Amino acid sequence: MDETAPVPPERRTAPDGVTELPTVSSLAELGDLVEHHGPLYIRWSRSPAGDVRDTHSADHLTGITMPGLSANPLEVEKWWGDRPVRLWVARRLYDYCHLREERDGDVRPWTLRGREVARGPDNEPLLRDIEPVCWIDLAVIEEAEEEVARQRRPWGPMRR
Repeated sequence: MDETAPVPPERRTAPDGVTELPTVSSLAELGDLVEHHGPLYIRWSRSPAGDVRDTHSADHLTGITMPGLSANPLEVEKWWGDRPVRLWVARRLYDYCHLREERDGDVRPWTLRGREVARGPDNEPLLRDIEPVCWIDLAVIEEAEEEVARQRRPWGPMRR
């Protein structure tokens, strides 16, 4: 590992033995994780603990149980070129920020590692062997929305 690369946020263990996840508090911090500690995925859910216990997502249209947890890759695609990683992670957060509103604020974004076992109906990776990495602070979503709004032609949420 490059000694000059930022280290992932430190994990602490709570008195009950459960690992508490650190929280990423800026797009820059999330971008650093993606650049130096990928491949990472983002997931919107109530909690990593619940997802680790039940590592299956359901297709919302059909109700079919899928063979892994749906998540979206944070790894920067080559076609992104030399554009800022900060803008890439803003885009990835922004694409699904509507989920929080649609689910009455009952979900939050967090990052994870995992083994891809299949693809979901929107071609999203389905993951097993989940390793939660960190929460993403809700202020980072606001920062992502502001970043997107500054672009020449603002993007709209994907609404999937």
